[in-house]
Amino acid sequence: MLKKVSVLLLLVLSITITSCNEDYLETKPTDAISAGDALSTPENMALVLNGLHRLMYAQQGIIPGGSNSRAGMQYWIPMFDVMCGDLIHTARSNGWMRAELQWNTHTVETTTTVEQLWYQRYHFIASCNAIINKVEEDGLTIDANMNNILGQAYAYRAWAYHSLVTTYAKGYLIGTPSTDPGVPLLFKTEAPYTSEPRSSVQVIYDQINDDISKSIDFFKNASQRVDKSQLDLNTAYGIKARIALSEGDWSAAADAAVKARQGYPLLNETGWKSGFNTTDLSEVIWGGRVIQSETTFFRSYFYYISPTFQGSQNRGNPKIINKEVYNMIPETDYRADLFLAKAPNTNGAAANGEGGSFQTDPNYSDAASFNQARRDNEAAWGITSRHNQHPFMHVKFRQKNPGTIDPDDVIYMRASEMYLIEAEAKAMMNDVTGAQAALKPLGEERDVAYDVTIFDTKEKLMDHIKFQRRVELYGEGFSWLDHIRWDEGIDLTNSGASQVLYQDGFMQAKPSVNNDWIWKIPQAEINANPNLTEADQN
Repeated sequence: MLKKVSVLLLLVLSITITSCNEDYLETKPTDAISAGDALSTPENMALVLNGLHRLMYAQQGIIPGGSNSRAGMQYWIPMFDVMCGDLIHTARSNGWMRAELQWNTHTVETTTTVEQLWYQRYHFIASCNAIINKVEEDGLTIDANMNNILGQAYAYRAWAYHSLVTTYAKGYLIGTPSTDPGVPLLFKTEAPYTSEPRSSVQVIYDQINDDISKSIDFFKNASQRVDKSQLDLNTAYGIKARIALSEGDWSAAADAAVKARQGYPLLNETGWKSGFNTTDLSEVIWGGRVIQSETTFFRSYFYYISPTFQGSQNRGNPKIINKEVYNMIPETDYRADLFLAKAPNTNGAAANGEGGSFQTDPNYSDAASFNQARRDNEAAWGITSRHNQHPFMHVKFRQKNPGTIDPDDVIYMRASEMYLIEAEAKAMMNDVTGAQAALKPLGEERDVAYDVTIFDTKEKLMDHIKFQRRVELYGEGFSWLDHIRWDEGIDLTNSGASQVLYQDGFMQAKPSVNNDWIWKIPQAEINANPNLTEADQN
């Protein structure tokens, strides 16, 4: 593989294993262990995994060829919702993710975005290969701790390959997996780190399924994790549920989803309205506990998404929900409270041209009511007077300390998603009763008037499940894969998005007939990898 990956193992072993006092802007750690020692003991292997846990939310400058303009999942999660118009920008602001929402990054092979996602995922793969191969080659004792280490390594590798094949290749359900080109497999852990050529999508899924099955087997006899940033049996089942859903293995998806959520009760109203800023929430299965001294500040998840973060991205660009989705939320559903339909449009630079004062905001006819509404929202949600507001803005993601740049946790997987995966899988199997049973606990918790029996056909169930995912999982990064799995295009005509701002992202044909849903392979990879040529470019 590309030379950027040829030194990958050395860097994951010598840079990412640092103390909690690491400054991500530094290029050399103060307490790194040598590459030779990193795999010498199970304890050191666990340190390698801890480096990967941090890399999930760290700035990518610690990866060869990486850029500090991306901070792992803190960037990718909101980006995948932004690109589909489910997490809508209201103004040009400082430009972050503008190119993504305009579809000008993943369609260009030289952009930072396509490079960073590719190399971060292969970074995980190379690191996991090192652990897996070392255990096998040396015949190390497989006790509870080693089961935990191998369970995490196989799960991370499955997760990384799944992320790659669902972005840099055609969707499993809308293509021909046996012949569609997937991504290169990488197994070596020594120079020259050359990957295989692009394998088919089916071959990649076979590898993914083999890895996640091994992960689950190891976790069944593993020691317990100590933090939700680490992977465990529930996490592995959650990853398996996502994989099976994306390839249409409905029975496996439903079964894994049920197992993944065991022990993680649904949030009640107080929990759902608390800000989604900590992995301590009851239904968080997996998430990054961001260490205070390692925060990425203006590259953090809350910088991109939170209406209370003290940064220019949200002060000038509050994010809104798609109006069509909001208008479907029943008044009896408490989630509607976190989308402020009547928030005053205080931004004179708003993309819809209706901001700045009561004179341009159609919801208000006088300055007094306009200004009072702004003050009321500030008092209720921790929005500062420096932050602009906008109709339909969300207040779902709020900091523990609003109005600061303090770090907060990043959530990767929740029990709610697993209920929705089970429901979709059952619906796709024409198991109406089973799908209703899966939806019932979630629906009744969120809506006091919820009646699941009205969704009594596969078609009604699927429409409702799509609605539930767009509300329940808003801002949590699932829109891209949902659109591909459902073969749905993008039409933001009545969403509240500005066509002038969104440009090509305002309307896109469905993925089965539109290859722009397939990410470009980094040109740097094609230039350097002897097993890839220009003919391999998407």
